[in-house]
Amino acid sequence: MQFNHVANRVAETHFETVVALFRDQLGFVELRRNARAIWMRQPGANIDLQFSRVAASRDDPERERSQVSFLSETPRQDLEKLAEWLGSKGLVATVGAYSDREFYLDAPDALVDFVIEAMRPELADYPVKV
Repeated sequence: MQFNHVANRVAETHFETVVALFRDQLGFVELRRNARAIWMRQPGANIDLQFSRVAASRDDPERERSQVSFLSETPRQDLEKLAEWLGSKGLVATVGAYSDREFYLDAPDALVDFVIEAMRPELADYPVKV
C-alpha cells in the first residue's frame, strides 16, 4: 500500500471558509469534491489533504495534539496572518506555541479535530533518508 492522503473534520458552517483559507492563503488546489468532502493538494507536495464536513465543532482541550503542519522561516508571524484572515471572515482564531520554534493556530468553531501548525524547517531535518 502507498500513503495517499490524510482526512480531517471541519464544521459545516465554516467549511467553505476553511477551504478558502487553504486555497487562497496557502496555495492549495482543489482536486475533487463531493457533497461531504473536498480533496486538496499544495503544489510541490506529494500528499493530499481531505476535509470532511461535519455537523458541528467540539471543544477538545487536546485538539492541538493533532495538526496539519507546515514549515516556515517565520512560523508565528505566518500563523498570525492566517488568524487575522480568519478573523476578517468572522471566525475567531488564536495562535499558541509548543516551543520557541513550533506554533499552532486554533479555530475551534471550524477545525473540529485538528489545529494548523507551523514550525521552523530545521525541525524537519531528520537524520534518516527515505
